[in-house]
Amino acid sequence: MKTLNKKQTLYYPDGLPSADQSNKGVLFGSNLKTYSPDGLVLPGQSKKNALFRMVDSLTILATSWLACVISNMEWTGEFSWIALTGIILYQVVAEYNEVYNHGPGSNFGPERLSLLKAWIVTSLFMSGVIYRDVLGQSLPSEAIIFWVLWTPVALILWHGLVRYCLSIIRRQGYRQRDVALVGATELGRRLEKIFKDTPELGMRFLGYYDDRVHDRPMRLSNDEIQFRGDLNGLIKDAKNGTIQVLYIVLPMGAGERIRKLVEKLSDCTASIYLVPNLFGFDPLQTRWSSVRGILAVSIYDSPFYGLDSWIKRFADVILSFLILMMIAVPMAMIAIAVKLSSPGPIIFKQWRYGIYGEKFRVYKFRTMRVSDDDLEASQATKDDPRLVRFGGFLRRNSLDELPQFVNVLRGYMSIVGPRPHAVLHNEFYREKIDGYMLRHKAKPGITGLAQIKGFRGETKTIDKMVDRVKYDLDYIQKWSLGLDFKIIFLTCCKVFVGKNAH
Repeated sequence: MKTLNKKQTLYYPDGLPSADQSNKGVLFGSNLKTYSPDGLVLPGQSKKNALFRMVDSLTILATSWLACVISNMEWTGEFSWIALTGIILYQVVAEYNEVYNHGPGSNFGPERLSLLKAWIVTSLFMSGVIYRDVLGQSLPSEAIIFWVLWTPVALILWHGLVRYCLSIIRRQGYRQRDVALVGATELGRRLEKIFKDTPELGMRFLGYYDDRVHDRPMRLSNDEIQFRGDLNGLIKDAKNGTIQVLYIVLPMGAGERIRKLVEKLSDCTASIYLVPNLFGFDPLQTRWSSVRGILAVSIYDSPFYGLDSWIKRFADVILSFLILMMIAVPMAMIAIAVKLSSPGPIIFKQWRYGIYGEKFRVYKFRTMRVSDDDLEASQATKDDPRLVRFGGFLRRNSLDELPQFVNVLRGYMSIVGPRPHAVLHNEFYREKIDGYMLRHKAKPGITGLAQIKGFRGETKTIDKMVDRVKYDLDYIQKWSLGLDFKIIFLTCCKVFVGKNAH
């Protein structure tokens, strides 16, 4: 195995995200929940979201009424009940799916997809109620079909219309505000690009103020920056009303300078925003939190808390129970074959690291002659001499992994997550790869994003392990239940017939 004299740095997920990359917090270079996925949340956004929620509810009600009119049926109590249930369920699903987190200036594609997904999930939840009334002949099926099919169209159309109208208004210069940046930094250049590329935000970019501009190399571009002056000039312009919005993007070490600057700007009319510059970190699941009124920004966190953790656990329990019921007979046959193939236990047990680094024993069908933790710490290779009869077949087809569904049912593992490595491997790689242990912010999985991307089985070099960890962290940052189902589907299509497992 290749060794290094120093750690490899894990630039997660592929360096710093670009300014127009979706599902990343623009201001922080991370998935910061307080901000919209690919736009910029402006003051009053929560009130605008409340208005959007109300109009969405009225849209669902209107399409249900229109369905009755087209079907020549009288509005009945049954349809009122269905429409009300649809509105309530949609609002819950839409909030969970972050439909209203797309701020002005963001791409409409992700918002359109979020709207469609929210209504599809709502319809699936309502299917029992809908088909009960249809089969009971209290409601015509054509009315239900019209309502289910045309409601998402109406939602997408009116959301798109609002965006189009606002875009026209902003591009005409209506209610644009003059914005400046304090700090000629990389983060500032990203904000500059956002303001210039998205006039829908209503921000007219003026330039930078910085008294140390020559000490800040602009690595993102060698072009001349729009430099307006030092901090004394900033204070003068702010008091004269030249600047309406000001973003402070100075480095984190400039805390005292920022405090003094804010004090001097307290008697001007400009709106001032402090943007924490987290470019010195590789953030993972970054979000705002509050401890009795004290704001904090998490750098390394897990997405599996609160409702999300319960949803993932519920899915794991249901799926693993159903799968174990289906594979009970094949598992019994494999167990007999393993027992007859060579002396030793049927089940191979080994200590692994679970979520938050807690140790647990992983269960697999034994595929090698030696099953001691210390002796089996080395990775399996192609044509490994330790393999027993049928061992290679079991590993190539991932049949040795089947007992791990018991670990899922017990709560130590998840069906989808970063693959658990042997304890000795963890201790080795944590010394070689920065950020390696962050993959333990999620329960280990039977399959994962790295596996469907081709990083399955033996990792001969450090570079291959670095790539595997990148995908593990990418999964943790982008986790959703839909992503889990996608990985499970692709695993069935690709991984079980792959060539990397030995």
